[in-house]
Amino acid sequence: MKRAFSSDILNSFSDINQMLFKLAKKDAESNGLTVPQLKALYKISSHPDIGLVELAESLKLTNSTVSGVVDRLVQQGLIERQVPPHDRRSVTIRLSATGEEKLLAIVADESMLVKKLRIIEQLPEEELGQLLLIHQHILDILTSEEQ
Repeated sequence: MKRAFSSDILNSFSDINQMLFKLAKKDAESNGLTVPQLKALYKISSHPDIGLVELAESLKLTNSTVSGVVDRLVQQGLIERQVPPHDRRSVTIRLSATGEEKLLAIVADESMLVKKLRIIEQLPEEELGQLLLIHQHILDILTSEEQ
């Protein structure tokens, strides 16, 4: 008789998700930030001049939630809004010098999440490739319209 793995699969993803959130929360709180603010700083750092809608999509949050996150990060002086000269109706977001320093300090202090991710990155390249491929297959299945 074939064993049903559905519960094991869900528990595995849930356990990993919870631990990633705990590590991110610890890093965020120790730096006076929320998890969405920390994630936004990382995303903006790797995508300077990102738009609000693109940032919301990449963080998988609503535009209004990200708008609030951005407002608070601007108030803290960690990011800046800019109006591109070629499109005065749009607004892009980038790290301020203070934001860059803060993010560098978080990474340099070897946050627990960064430490754990660096250990994971040491897994054999073939295994990491397989992991990412399997994750993409699972995501494709979960997002497909088929029943």
